[in-house]
Amino acid sequence: MPHARLFNRQTTALLVCALLVHAHASAQVMERDLGDFSLKLGTTPSRSMAQGLVTPSAGDSAFHGGLDLTHESGFYFGQWSPSAGLTPDTTLEVDSYMGFKKPFDKTLGYELGVIRYSYPNTDQIDSHELYAGFRIFDSRIGTAFSTDAGRQDSTLFLDLGGIVPLGLDMRMQYGNHQLDSPAIIDGGGMVSAYNDWSFNVSRPWLGMDMNLMYSGSSLSGASCTAYSGHNSQCESTVTLKVVRSFF
Repeated sequence: MPHARLFNRQTTALLVCALLVHAHASAQVMERDLGDFSLKLGTTPSRSMAQGLVTPSAGDSAFHGGLDLTHESGFYFGQWSPSAGLTPDTTLEVDSYMGFKKPFDKTLGYELGVIRYSYPNTDQIDSHELYAGFRIFDSRIGTAFSTDAGRQDSTLFLDLGGIVPLGLDMRMQYGNHQLDSPAIIDGGGMVSAYNDWSFNVSRPWLGMDMNLMYSGSSLSGASCTAYSGHNSQCESTVTLKVVRSFF
């Protein structure tokens, strides 16, 4: 995949400044109309496919955010940073994306695009990912594919949207990871491919966002030393997260 830059250093600096200022101002998305464009700025992801499908983690920093600019034709571009890298155990990550999203009618639509993951403060090589998806009513199904240094990753994502009677939002993700050179694990075994998955249920309650997630992978025990997939943990994990916005 060509390693063309989607945004320059000035744009990256603008994103970092915006997320630091806005991180304390609001936990929601601020939207403004700029002629034929719509600008979104916030500390929660504003794009369902580019942020719900291809971002491997939500980041562990209290400072995160991004901006998104959409033309009325359906073309969009933006940046999202899951971590500003302000603490010793975190690094700055900037995800730049561009794509096209178009509805067929009120019930069907499609989206496709490319995203670039960059880590300005480290020696880690930037990576790129292609993604595409369909919308059916309030549900979305999408897929992503990337060829990174020494590996290939593909992902299937399903967002069922809000289940009105229960007030729940359900999301599922399944990934396949192929290594160009098998990883050698303790005991002499080798791992050349593995899968991972996650299932997330969320619901607002008393002004809080309740999130329950189950994640797991096809690896276990010593073979987990070769794991570097979408989930924060290799083996089966259940996580409960409660978030409340005070601004």
